[in-house]
Amino acid sequence: MKTATVALFLNMLVSPASSAVLANAVQTPAATETGAENAGTTAPAAPVKIPSVESLGLNVKSAVLIEPTTGEVLMSLNADVAMPPASMTKMMTEYLVTEAVNNGQISWDQTVIVQENAAKQIGSRIFLAQGDEHTVRELYIAMAVGSANDATVALAELVSGSEEQFVALMNETAQKMGMKTAYFINSTGLDRADMPAKFRPEVDRETVMSAMDAAILAQHIVTEHPDFSEFTTIQSYKFRERDEKPMINYNWMLEANKDIANFKAYAYPGLDGLKTGHTTNAGNCFTGTAVRDGMRLISVVMGADSEAHRFTETKKVLDFGFNNFEIKQVVAPKAVIEGNETVPVEKGKNKDVPVVTDAGVTFIVPKGTVSPQIQTAVTVNDASTLVAPIANGSQVGKVSYTYQIEGMAQAQEQTVNLITAEEAEKAGWFKLLMRAIGDFFGDLFTGIKNLF
Repeated sequence: MKTATVALFLNMLVSPASSAVLANAVQTPAATETGAENAGTTAPAAPVKIPSVESLGLNVKSAVLIEPTTGEVLMSLNADVAMPPASMTKMMTEYLVTEAVNNGQISWDQTVIVQENAAKQIGSRIFLAQGDEHTVRELYIAMAVGSANDATVALAELVSGSEEQFVALMNETAQKMGMKTAYFINSTGLDRADMPAKFRPEVDRETVMSAMDAAILAQHIVTEHPDFSEFTTIQSYKFRERDEKPMINYNWMLEANKDIANFKAYAYPGLDGLKTGHTTNAGNCFTGTAVRDGMRLISVVMGADSEAHRFTETKKVLDFGFNNFEIKQVVAPKAVIEGNETVPVEKGKNKDVPVVTDAGVTFIVPKGTVSPQIQTAVTVNDASTLVAPIANGSQVGKVSYTYQIEGMAQAQEQTVNLITAEEAEKAGWFKLLMRAIGDFFGDLFTGIKNLF
């Protein structure tokens, strides 16, 4: 009996100190640097230098390069300046038509009756007449491959009833996507003066969009509609049997063009989209996307001085990305965070439970980076909410990771959940009673000791 009493008293002395240490861990977010393979122990590697934008010698008014899964901006040249995008505007029409198909509003095989506005379009077109009937799929291919303005307006009118109402949807969607400069006056990208007079908007404005906004739009297309390339990789398309020649895809950089005599000098490995554009005011523009070694990039160039140069400049931008960056998993799933291996639990058999992250973390890093230095911040839920029983895999906090590439203005950030690695079972009533008694006398003892 005496031995048991001494053991109980020692337990009472140890318990408060342990609780205080754990409580402090909960209340103080960790801020540490970890490497990709051996967190906290790997010596920082020398940062890999990224070439400057100026070194590319780009002959365009603006350009941008992003990685769509992280949203990381890898290169930027006047990327936030609003400019006329010409037919790159049609990317928004393509996005919204695909959305309408995916949500069941329309179908690819649905017949579209061509109305007056579509029939009166000029510029790139397939010469639709009012009353013509074609399927959504046929018109979509004409829009994506031949940049047909009449097919584009016919689809816009199908989705929203009129082009004017469709344009309102385009502008609303641009805001939701976070496009900061984009403003649309039509579904095609034509200048206001080139629209049929009867269907011009009353407000004397033009369609504008920055290179960054075009990249954001393309990001939504490739991530939300991953089957986009079913249409954008079509090299040629005969719209009607009676047509003498098929329409040829304006995108000379398609990888499949490597065997086409006129285009093989421009064909780019892995390139499968997205949209060209040209007007006198806009110059030559191109939003391109290519995938290589499992990494997809999106490039935008605006204001090139020739049709060919929009592709040669795009090659420079994409090469810059693929030659200098890679996607790297910097933290594995189920990782243990140093200094936060456990969290305290009220009324559990054990006073804490081990915790791990619920997912891995991937960042864009300079090629050749061995151990990127990652800033880690841990936030654990309020201790009052962590009461046993707690199931295995329960979310008990958050872990935020931040990584900054030298020479880049914006840091990459990603947050994952902190979860329990095992079940925290509830203690029996007797154990809880003994623990409470121990805590009481422990606090009393500490109070007495502090008097002296």
